[in-house]
Amino acid sequence: MQIPVQPQERRIEGVGTTDQQWQAWPGLALMPTITAHALAPPGRRVVIVAPHPDDEVLACGGLLQLLVAQGNHIVLVAVTDGDASHPGSALWPPERLRRMRPLESAQALSALGMAFDNCVRVGLPDGGVTGQLTRLRTRLAALLHPGDIVLTTWRLDGHPDHEACGLACALATADSGATLVEMPVWTWHWAIPGDIQVPWQRAHRLLLPDAVLRRKRTALQCFASQMQADTSTGQPPIVAPHALERLLRPYEVYFL
Repeated sequence: MQIPVQPQERRIEGVGTTDQQWQAWPGLALMPTITAHALAPPGRRVVIVAPHPDDEVLACGGLLQLLVAQGNHIVLVAVTDGDASHPGSALWPPERLRRMRPLESAQALSALGMAFDNCVRVGLPDGGVTGQLTRLRTRLAALLHPGDIVLTTWRLDGHPDHEACGLACALATADSGATLVEMPVWTWHWAIPGDIQVPWQRAHRLLLPDAVLRRKRTALQCFASQMQADTSTGQPPIVAPHALERLLRPYEVYFL
């Protein structure tokens, strides 16, 4: 019997739990697998609700490729434009981020084999989604149909915008009859193996073929604003190599 590990504070600071620590945990290998077909059967519309441009690729860039291959109709809901990612930066001021980050997202989706045609931009303030929860829920409820599969960040993922998107989607899918699937992104940073805050009993692994993983890796390089150090402030990349390592495994994890 595995002894539950005490919960950690959901802080995104420092290096966090390394991928080496995660890989040493038997719980990952014991996690049941799932197919793209089972997650989103062909013919079902899939709605990706991304708190920031890049979350859709970090969390499910592999699954997106598999859904395109099986013919699912995919809609991206871009909740914010990600314009608050570099406070005090001369290189990446908010007005530049507001223009560039959606373009980075479009380039990354193109690298995955997707068009950017089906994108709904909500335009909520980056870092302020929690205060706009009712507005987001209402917008999503108007968009969703019964039978839709909704993919978004987990409602306890650690970043306030990620958590607000998860909660808004949970409420909107309950209103509409759509199905919610949540995805951990920053969870891998603050949580530790066996952490009792994480719903491991709902977790499934989607195995990614080598070619799919390579394409996901290539797509993530489109997010230059997030993957490169800021020379104007001396700050490291927002998504540092140790964070990418946790999100570029040969599988993705989904909470059903």
